[in-house]
Amino acid sequence: MQTESRQSIKHWPSISQNFGVQASLSVPLDGGAVELCKELARRKIEKERLDYELVRVKECVKIMKLGYTLRPDSPFYAICADVIPVSALPSFLPPSPLTSESYSRPVESQVLRQ
Repeated sequence: MQTESRQSIKHWPSISQNFGVQASLSVPLDGGAVELCKELARRKIEKERLDYELVRVKECVKIMKLGYTLRPDSPFYAICADVIPVSALPSFLPPSPLTSESYSRPVESQVLRQ
């Protein structure tokens, strides 16, 4: 910012110029507040990601219940590719070494047997 003033009193001209600069430096005194803010931001991002995934699965299930699916050559096919009905689950999983009998026993007896 510059201010210039010119006055003429009889034969003596007067010229003055003023210049100004302002700078500010801000340093947090408590680093804990910054870390708290970062942690809250991480939690918010995690929550938004979880919300996105839940809505994605919900919408895929809705599409499947209506009897529709996405074409395999569609760029959006991957969105619902990992959503499968529970009835189809055993065909996707490898056979488990545990038998159905071991599921009915208490946990303590399973630990003692091994």
